[in-house]
Amino acid sequence: MQKLRYVLFGGAVLLAGALIYGQTTRGVPVQTAVVARGSIREFVDELGKTRLPVEHLITMPSAARIEPITMRAGATVRASDVVATISQADLANELAEARAVFDRFEASITENDDVAVELGAKKQADRFVESMEATVAAAEARKIAGQRKLDYAETFLARMRKLAQTRAQSEVDLDRAEVEFVQSQVDFRQDVLVAESLKAMQAATQLMPQMVLDYIARKGLTREVLQRQKSEAAARLKQAELRQQRSELRSPVDGIVLQRPVRDEQFLPAGTLLAKIGRLEDLEVETDVLTQDVGEVRVGDKVEIYGPAVGRIAGQGWSGVVDRIYPAGFTKISSLGVEEQRVKVIVRFDPKELAVLREQRQLGVDFRVRVRVFVEARDSALVVPRSAVFRSSTGQWQAFVVRQGRAVLQGIEVGLSNDETAELVAGVEEGEPVILAPEHSLTSGTRVIVP
Repeated sequence: MQKLRYVLFGGAVLLAGALIYGQTTRGVPVQTAVVARGSIREFVDELGKTRLPVEHLITMPSAARIEPITMRAGATVRASDVVATISQADLANELAEARAVFDRFEASITENDDVAVELGAKKQADRFVESMEATVAAAEARKIAGQRKLDYAETFLARMRKLAQTRAQSEVDLDRAEVEFVQSQVDFRQDVLVAESLKAMQAATQLMPQMVLDYIARKGLTREVLQRQKSEAAARLKQAELRQQRSELRSPVDGIVLQRPVRDEQFLPAGTLLAKIGRLEDLEVETDVLTQDVGEVRVGDKVEIYGPAVGRIAGQGWSGVVDRIYPAGFTKISSLGVEEQRVKVIVRFDPKELAVLREQRQLGVDFRVRVRVFVEARDSALVVPRSAVFRSSTGQWQAFVVRQGRAVLQGIEVGLSNDETAELVAGVEEGEPVILAPEHSLTSGTRVIVP
């Protein structure tokens, strides 16, 4: 039994030795690719999403009650189609009130401009002035006559007094003369008072025409105030008419309803979003490119758009072109929590392919896709699979080249590269085999076996 164990152990040792010998003599199996000439395109590959350059927002023009919106998201609309309607009853009342205020001020201005009554009063005042002038003139004449009568009575009284001294006149005649003199004095004083009173009345009467003219002039100032109030009322009326015109909210373009956040009848403040309309014919792709890569991207560069959302894989994607590159970058946190500086790049679909894509996949807004922006291309270049080249600890590009059955570590110079292939500028000749995805344990000089 003990001998059997020794025999089995020896056999295992011999078997292991044989295997080791076979490996050291035959070599390590490796996968290789031959350096050959071909085309290579360097690209920037990033995630992106579809978007529209312009989304037309249908919003409340003012605070009002909106009627139920029956149009659903996804519905097709034509330019000028009614998307939503504001309650007509409220707008009709507002418009009627604004028009009534405007009409009231317009009537007030018409009434204020009518000066027929004032002109009639002016004529009447002029007649009063003329009448008072005649009355005052008569009073002045009466006063003069009274003055003369008084002078005569005074002279007559003096004569009678002389005659009475000579007994030429009786005492009765003298008394009568004195009475007439006193009466003449009283009448003259009365005539003076009447004349002065009439002059005062004349002065007041002469102000009446000017007062009427001043009142007419004041009506001109009132007209200016009313005109300003009418202008304010006209502005409110125009605003009410504008709200009436805007009561039917229409689509500005032929397109599709992207969103409809409001459905039921309700009172909404100004600016509330009712619907969002866009043209899917204008779909484009927005992608965020690292700042260290975007320097190589140019407007007009060809782009491949692929991914599950568009039903194509890499290398068979839809055609596009770089349309715009934003001038400012922004900070974005990657899925691994790394802070990155990126720049937005807009890619435009080929219009014919977009039409086919929308018909086949019903592509819409905010669909996730991948984009490859081809920044440079070269024909007849020495190319190898990307997995054949790697960097050393010092950063130099290297590759394992199979020469005379052994792996030889060769420093190389890489030109263009992408996720699949790399261009070899120096270090390796055309037709030489290179090892794909070499193991970390592989060393230069190791014998290798190419299947």
